[in-house]
Amino acid sequence: MNKKQNLFDLVPIISEHIITEKEGELSVITFPRFRNKFMLKLFVPKRKSPMIRLTQDKNGTAVWDSIDGKRTIKEIADSLAEHFQHEENYEYRVAAYFLQLYKQGFVKNKRT
Repeated sequence: MNKKQNLFDLVPIISEHIITEKEGELSVITFPRFRNKFMLKLFVPKRKSPMIRLTQDKNGTAVWDSIDGKRTIKEIADSLAEHFQHEENYEYRVAAYFLQLYKQGFVKNKRT
């Protein structure tokens, strides 16, 4: 993400190493503990899964499921107004969540 870009103007896409599944109504994000095979072999015990699974809460699921590679973060936040019951400053909660997703490498900005 370019530091001069406004976070709300970015168009997020899910990174290729992320797998999304559903458990009931919640989204589960699965990703490798390490992307490097050598690191996996060196640091992941044999009986431990090489993958990490994170179950999103209802708000995280609503945001995650809205990522389509077409809409900006602002457009996604606007579309979730009803979900967040028009809570004051909910847009900034959505933006903060996206900032964490970017920092963790779960999403990236779609190159236009």
